[in-house]
Amino acid sequence: MIFEPFTIKNVTFKNRILRSSIGGRTSYYDGTVTSAWKNFEKRFAENDIAGIVSATITVDDRRWSPLEYPKISDDKFIKPLQAGIKVVQSFGCKYIIQLGDGGCHTQTSLFSQESDAKSSSTGFDLLFGYRNRSIEMTVEEIEQTIHNFAEAARRVREAGCDGLEITASKGYIIHQFLNPAINRRTDDYGGSVEKRFRFLKEIVKSVRDKVGSDFLVGIRLSALDYNYLPVNVRLPVVLPFKHFWMGNGLEETIYYAKELEKLGIDYLHISAGYGFINPKENPGDFPVEEVRMFASSTRHLSFKTAARSTLLNLLPNSILKLILGRGWTFVPGVSLGHAQKFKEAVNIPVIANGGFQQRDFIESALQEQKCDMVSMARPLLANPDLLKVFQEGKNEPENPCTFCNRCTIRTVMFPLGCYEPLRFSSQDEMEAQILKWSATPDV
Repeated sequence: MIFEPFTIKNVTFKNRILRSSIGGRTSYYDGTVTSAWKNFEKRFAENDIAGIVSATITVDDRRWSPLEYPKISDDKFIKPLQAGIKVVQSFGCKYIIQLGDGGCHTQTSLFSQESDAKSSSTGFDLLFGYRNRSIEMTVEEIEQTIHNFAEAARRVREAGCDGLEITASKGYIIHQFLNPAINRRTDDYGGSVEKRFRFLKEIVKSVRDKVGSDFLVGIRLSALDYNYLPVNVRLPVVLPFKHFWMGNGLEETIYYAKELEKLGIDYLHISAGYGFINPKENPGDFPVEEVRMFASSTRHLSFKTAARSTLLNLLPNSILKLILGRGWTFVPGVSLGHAQKFKEAVNIPVIANGGFQQRDFIESALQEQKCDMVSMARPLLANPDLLKVFQEGKNEPENPCTFCNRCTIRTVMFPLGCYEPLRFSSQDEMEAQILKWSATPDV
């Protein structure tokens, strides 16, 4: 089934494999994409991937996560995106832009700024974000963010994309409203499951008004929040305790899914966990050195980031692995079981994400109708030709992704590529792989 076409709405994908969101420094300092972005996306298109879901592209002009990531917060970004999208589509690969807003999980700015602290509610989170605390958004700020998503959606269509995907996962702003441990509002945007959903509901309605009923619109949704992973310090404690410990369970998220179906959403893209990165969305090893590096790069921005960096640099790797590494292990198809629950609950296509690399496992997931399509990022970053490997009848590449998770952090600070030393004969070989696609204006 891997190589059977699949149609969602009016978009036909030539097979069942998507490249999921991979963020990276592929833009100029104002957020305009460069030829490096086009070259990077082209690598997957020319290797028979059915469709590409972009990095989470910010809809907010100030809340940017991080610098040199793409923006779509102004009309000036349309034309450069359009040129690269046409190149991807020339290979028969569909292109979907993923829209998002980091909220208080914004990773870095030139200087610490209040807009990077905005969230559903005021609170403290040691691991995510770099302001000392999050700040509750006003109703006016909520309405402005809804407007930002709608205008960004218009730009996606004008850029010639095949569809768009709204990020309601990763711990970003929409997820901050959906998660009952984070959203402690007492107005119409918080409290009950229905009120927590209102923010996303209004975004979807506004987006659909802008792009029309014929344009492909999907949602990336976390099946369960797993607030207790990774180990964190988050205040205040919320009652009932299951909301603080887990966040949303399947009962709540399937409610969201059914409501999204009523709103005309065309597909669900299922992952799990809260915050980026987390062990349920990125199964594999805990990248201790990379987390320490990123913490050190942002330590100047607040007292919290300085304290966080100090702790990470003082504690030995063994202790950090024991505490922060809790729950980090490789699980094949980590969200596949959850995706199956959604497929049973709704009548729209369901895409499963996380922990896919072997042909027989993917084939089985599709044959057993646990999902309609599979998406992956790290295995394709390691082997962009993975689909051709499958076409040759092989079950996995000779040099597979190890799911070390080094790339998930390093690519925030350095060029996109695989940073697993075990996969290369030398450091020079690894560096050549990382820099190849960004070395010239057009490759």
